[in-house]
This record gives sequence, structure tokens and C-alpha cells, in this order.
Amino acid sequence: MKTSTDRILTTHVGSLPRSAAVTEVVFGREQGRALDARQAAQVIEAAVVDVVLAQRRARVDVVSDGEMSKISYATYIKDRLTGFDGDSARDPPADLQDFPDYMRKLASAGGTPSYRRPRCVGPIAVRSMQPLHDDIAAFQSALARAAAEGEAPSEAFMNAASPGVIALFQPNDHYPTHAAYLEALAEAMRPEYEAIVAAGFVLQIDSPDLGLGGHTLFKGRPLEEYRRLAEQHVEVLNHALRNCPPERLRMHVCWGNYEGPHHHDVPMEVVLPIALRARPQGLLFEASNPRHAHEWTVFRDTPIPDDKVLIPGVLDSVSNFIEHPRLVAERIERFANIVGRERVIAGTDCGFSTFAGFGVVDPGIVYAKLAAMAEGARLASERLWR
Repeated sequence: MKTSTDRILTTHVGSLPRSAAVTEVVFGREQGRALDARQAAQVIEAAVVDVVLAQRRARVDVVSDGEMSKISYATYIKDRLTGFDGDSARDPPADLQDFPDYMRKLASAGGTPSYRRPRCVGPIAVRSMQPLHDDIAAFQSALARAAAEGEAPSEAFMNAASPGVIALFQPNDHYPTHAAYLEALAEAMRPEYEAIVAAGFVLQIDSPDLGLGGHTLFKGRPLEEYRRLAEQHVEVLNHALRNCPPERLRMHVCWGNYEGPHHHDVPMEVVLPIALRARPQGLLFEASNPRHAHEWTVFRDTPIPDDKVLIPGVLDSVSNFIEHPRLVAERIERFANIVGRERVIAGTDCGFSTFAGFGVVDPGIVYAKLAAMAEGARLASERLWR
């Protein structure tokens, strides 16, 4: 994983807005509609080229494929692993349950994404690696196109779901214990993790279970039980990543990419020590939204291992405000003053299109925000390297 040497690099969490054509393809696949396989693949491949070039034009240094082929960052696995079928009833987060009128408003406005969340109903194993191979090939082709146009990025990353976040969204009806379910998921996901690294990408593990899980999967449980379960999630993840070098890994933790009260979010002072035990060198986290922006002080007051790279969110991912570059620079400098400028990369709170066809930030504004981040990183770099 490239780190800063003479300036602050920029990246983001992974998902970016999908076009109507891409959304039609991924929902067509989801719903089992007959699609021309080659035409569908061409739509996705063209979209990956477009999204890589759009990131570079916004001066994003470390780019992704935008998760173009995935309907969501956690449920995509049903097409790659055996053992999943059906759908699950939606269990709202604890914060939204406290405000039922607002929860109904979100649902009526389309704030409840309409995709299947299958349940685990049988043994989990690798079904097919072909969808991943297709994603890798499309991304490599897009990067080659960007390089040919003089827009080669500093580095590229690809997302994959953690065992814990898969368990969060896909309930277990088959394995005798939560631990057994996690272990089966970890072993089945291991080939995907290793293939992404072998392809030359940085692997980003998406692990919102460590934050979001506190008011969803683990809601109503004592804090000590949350700690124990979250630590179990990290232990299982580390085992799944045992063959991947930490410096080729980064991990994203968050409390849910939605505009809501978030007053039940587990505090960063609880989440951080657990997240720091994870194998990935890079840690992406929320640091801009109104519920978590103040928690930069937790990093100031916590011993951060020397090998860790911090990737704080310097953009809010659920607001159409375009952050002022000077504010972005301030946010970057806070963390650079804690761990040193060489160990900070500017990022975003979450993805901008967590679910295909749904995103509260206008697509044009997404790239304007990313450009503001790049300008803020430039301003911060001028001060940090002067």
C-alpha cells in the first residue's frame, strides 16, 4: 500500500454511483431476468472504464472499480458462495426504531433498498470464482485505458466483504453457533481475498460489523458482550487473511451509511482498540459526519501501532454539501499531527453508492466532493511539507 512521501494521497471507500444501464444489469441479474450475458458484461466493463477515469479527473490517487458489478457490498456473495437462499425480514437499526415517523419517511422515500438479503440455509463453500475473475479483468482493462490516456493512478484497490458483515446482513439458519458460521464464511471468502491481492490490487476489507453491528446485529446486548463478539469477528478475519501481507490490506469500519440519528452508535473509543487488532495495515473510518467528527481526539489519546496507516473520512458521504477544501485540509492535518504526515491518506466516511440504484448524494456532486478532497489534500500538503 502506497503511503505519503511528499504529499497527502487521496482515496475513498469504494462504491460510486452506477448509471441507469448498470443498475438495470445488476437488478436484472438479481431478479433472474433473461439478459444477454455478453451485452451485460460490456455494460459493466464500460462503466468501470468511465468510473476509473472520473476518479482520476477528480484527482483521486488510489482508485477502485466503483463496485460496478455488485448490487451491494455484502449481499453480492450469494452469487459466489453456496449455502444462501431466500430473503430476510428487515430488522431496523436501533436508532431508527426510536424515531418511527422518520423511519417510515425513509422507507417511503426509497431509503430502504429493495434487494434480497438471503439467509444461510446450507453448507458454505465457494460456488464460483468467475464473477471475481470478471471484476478483476474489467478493472485491469480500465486501469490500462487510464494509463494510456495519461491518467494512471498511484494505486488501485478492490473491495471484499468481511465474514462479520456477511453475517450481519445474511442471518444464519444452518450452523449451530455464530462462531461456526463466521469460521465457515472466513474459509469460503479466503480465496477471494487472496486472489485480489495476487492480482496486484490493495484489498479493502469492508467491516461495518465492528461499528454498525453495535446497533443492528448486537443491538440490545451489553457493551461487554459487543466487545467479545466484535473481537471474535476480528480474530476470524485475521485467520482468513493469514496469507495476505498486511501492507497490501486496508479495512473500512463505519456505523452505517445512512442519514439518521445514530445516537446508538458504539463510541470510537470502544471500536478503535478492537479495529487496531485487525491484520490490515490501513484503517478507513468515519471522521466527518456530525456524530463522529469529534472523535479524532480518540486517535490522539490512543497509542496507534507504528505500522498502521490512518485513512480518515474527510468527506461526509450522505450530504450534498461540497466540503470546503480548507476544512478538508484541517481534517487531514489533525490526523497527520497525531501519527505523522507519512501515515495519513485522505478518504471518505463511506461509499457514495452502497446499494445499486440508491444514493442520497447527486452523482455530479460526488465527483465535486472528491475534487474538493484533492484540493484540500494539496493545501494540507503545502503546510505539512513546508
